[in-house]
Amino acid sequence: MKAILIHQYGDSSEFKTSDISRPKPKGNEVLVKVSATSINPIDTKIRKGVVPNAFQPNFPMILHSDFSGEIVEIGENVSRFSVGDFVYGLNVFGGALSDFLVIDENVISKTPSNLPIEEAASLPLTSITAWEALVDRGNMKKGDHILIHGGTGGVGHIAIQVAKALGAIVSTTVSSNEKAELVRSLGVDYVINYKEETVDEYVGRLTDGKGFDIVFDTVGNENLDKSFYAVKAGGSVLAIAARSTHDLTILHNKSLSLHVIFIMLTQRTEEGRKLHAAILNQIASLVEDNKLKPLINPKCFTFDQVKEAHDYLENKEIEFGKVLIVNK
Repeated sequence: MKAILIHQYGDSSEFKTSDISRPKPKGNEVLVKVSATSINPIDTKIRKGVVPNAFQPNFPMILHSDFSGEIVEIGENVSRFSVGDFVYGLNVFGGALSDFLVIDENVISKTPSNLPIEEAASLPLTSITAWEALVDRGNMKKGDHILIHGGTGGVGHIAIQVAKALGAIVSTTVSSNEKAELVRSLGVDYVINYKEETVDEYVGRLTDGKGFDIVFDTVGNENLDKSFYAVKAGGSVLAIAARSTHDLTILHNKSLSLHVIFIMLTQRTEEGRKLHAAILNQIASLVEDNKLKPLINPKCFTFDQVKEAHDYLENKEIEFGKVLIVNK
């Protein structure tokens, strides 16, 4: 079968197409014919060696974790799935840039019935991250007023919809009028153009100066500092991009809680992977109830164009939505 490999850390030119043996499922494993994967910023970081311990320990590597596809063969002990089922999930330690992959049945979920199979590949990492942040770490409650930084980003646009589905009041930051209209279509209550309003201004306008109950920062760097200022005293800040240096004085003075979410860590245990599969079941239900829909970038790539897809993301050409890489 065809697989896209890297043999060392580096730029996108490291991707090489190879023929490798097709895996055979056994026990509780299923063999999935991969329909698509999607690209996340963590994929480029892993490729470059920025987070060398987050992925497979040895070369050559098959990168990407998001996948969707059809089960074509099952192990002798499989009970949850059948040949012909469409599934999606994360294959962090095996990769998704291959024609087929083997994965345990307990760590995947059936795809939403009303979503094209390729689009389902856009959901796993971003949806699990959003859910783990808001529900598992942030303990978000109905009626909480949450600020989500980066509302049109991969995690941000999912977080908006999850928060609304769970009864929160949602504000989000954007950089343009076009993006403002996009997040309004997702159900956002209040939109902030961060180029036109300061933190003090929008905190005053939207919370009477008290601050938001929860702030979810999907951007990082100076935005994390802004999050500390925007959250109420005793509130919680959730972050998925915290590989940076910050003055925590305000965190102390406001008695804040800071939760850093890195789902690759959770993926290291069988218990964590099963938890993520349960989250994907919840996400599938939200999609089927028309409470969540992924934003798909209009530019789509094939497996033969993985290099171009990584360059597209790293050159910041993408304006919104998840970039799909389909297996044709």
